[in-house]
Amino acid sequence: MALSKDKKNQVINDVAKLLADSKLTVVAQYQGTSVKAMQQLRRDAGANNTSVRVVKNRLFKKVLEGNEQYKDLDTGFLHGQLMYAFNEQDEVAPAQDLAAFAKTQTQIEFVGALTNDGNFLDAEDVKVLAALPNKQQLRGMAVAAIAAPVSGLVNTIAGNVRGILNVLNARADSLGQ
Repeated sequence: MALSKDKKNQVINDVAKLLADSKLTVVAQYQGTSVKAMQQLRRDAGANNTSVRVVKNRLFKKVLEGNEQYKDLDTGFLHGQLMYAFNEQDEVAPAQDLAAFAKTQTQIEFVGALTNDGNFLDAEDVKVLAALPNKQQLRGMAVAAIAAPVSGLVNTIAGNVRGILNVLNARADSLGQ
């Protein structure tokens, strides 16, 4: 069923807002993916504040033309059945969400990504981004790096105290016999 002109304008406005707010917009082909699998992707990605949309290429081109940062971008990559993953809070979450989905849905292929500063990243760059740790993992790594010297110092001091206690216990045992 064809969209009315008002519906098309609404889609263009919605996607334009998502694109403008998104730190990274990942583009992937989804041909052969079931509706049920796409619904699961939307639920899983939504948990990371990633919005997944399927938009007609013609309408997405209009969105790009209407955005100052993307108006000169070559739109040659816009062919086939494409889905777009947007996230306004995390730079790598859209790539990670689609990569996780692609593990079970092997027909999913990255096409590329649009950065919030108007650059296009190719599929290989998106795969590299997907392999990076997410914000929670980075925070955990930072805490571990900060805590490592402190825990090492505590273990060293505790080892010395244990050594002294062992010597005193051995001395007390030898005096008690």
